[in-house]
Amino acid sequence: MGAYDLLFDQVATRIDPELAHRLGFVGVRAGGPALAAARRGVARLRGTTATPVHTLGLTFPHALGLAAGFDKNATGIDALAALGFGHVEVGTVTGRPQPGNPQPRLFRLPADKAIVNRMGFNNDGAAVVARRLEQRAERLRGRDPRGRPVLGVNIGKSKVVPDDDQTAVEADYAISARLLAPFADYLVVNVSSPNTPGLRNLQAVEKLGPLLEHVRQVADAATHDGRGHSGRRVPLLVKIAPDLADEDVDAVADMAVAGARDGVLDGVIATNTTIGRGGLVTPEADVEALGAGGLSGAPLRERSLEVLRRLRRRVGPDLTLVGVGGISTVADARERIAAGADLVQAYTGFIYGGPAWPSRIAAGAGARTQ
Repeated sequence: MGAYDLLFDQVATRIDPELAHRLGFVGVRAGGPALAAARRGVARLRGTTATPVHTLGLTFPHALGLAAGFDKNATGIDALAALGFGHVEVGTVTGRPQPGNPQPRLFRLPADKAIVNRMGFNNDGAAVVARRLEQRAERLRGRDPRGRPVLGVNIGKSKVVPDDDQTAVEADYAISARLLAPFADYLVVNVSSPNTPGLRNLQAVEKLGPLLEHVRQVADAATHDGRGHSGRRVPLLVKIAPDLADEDVDAVADMAVAGARDGVLDGVIATNTTIGRGGLVTPEADVEALGAGGLSGAPLRERSLEVLRRLRRRVGPDLTLVGVGGISTVADARERIAAGADLVQAYTGFIYGGPAWPSRIAAGAGARTQ
């Protein structure tokens, strides 16, 4: 058992998971530069070099990124990159600030290497996060961009906005798109968290298609240079749930192909957390006592992989696909890439794996060959 495993088992599991997350994140931000130096030294000693990935019109240092949910408010992007993540996806950010669901709302299932959460998009809101990203951009201006992570921004629906009011939904997402697109390397529309009432209803293609078109228009306008010339085009992706029926996955895939052809959509992230509880080692009574929420981690691996494979078969070789859900090992990352993922992301695997985990996975993941 390594030092991190011992710390996790003997300390982290004995305190509230949300408090442990906050304390751990403080440590990451405080120790980022030193960890970056250590990571570079380890890479030199081992003679390893990660394989760059060229997709979305961007160059990613390697395939592994941090999924949305860890850095909800864009407070530790570069420190997280220093641990070895080639891209960091912040959020989910909503148009309006919101506290999220009542606590407790985050739970560990150590026997399953899994987490249940019902956070509910707790975040500072698009305006505050945009100011934070603007300040970061000012700090980095003029510095060598090499080694800087690709930055994704994940946006979602504010809880107070009813999902059955399409105009209100589009206006709510537009707030975030307008404020955040200028600072994002890519933008993600999240319609798949189980913790905002009605959000997953937006995955129906008759709602999702118009929403993506609206976000695309707003993002394009937000990055316009104001002098009559088109500005930088920010790639747009959509994140879907593993609980979609296969025919609904196919419908999203077909919509994504059409969206790519029309210049609206650039990729799909598969998948978010699941509301399912099948196949867990943790006693059923203990799981039921935790209540509702999205399950992430190792138990999600098979369904997430299955959805990814189905998407790749349906969309063909060109659309960008990001595989996330249940990636814990180098073998998991390679399997996801072999199944058609251009990029992979993790969150729960990082929580259980510790600060050395990202660089280890990144070094061994490889890249997709078409």
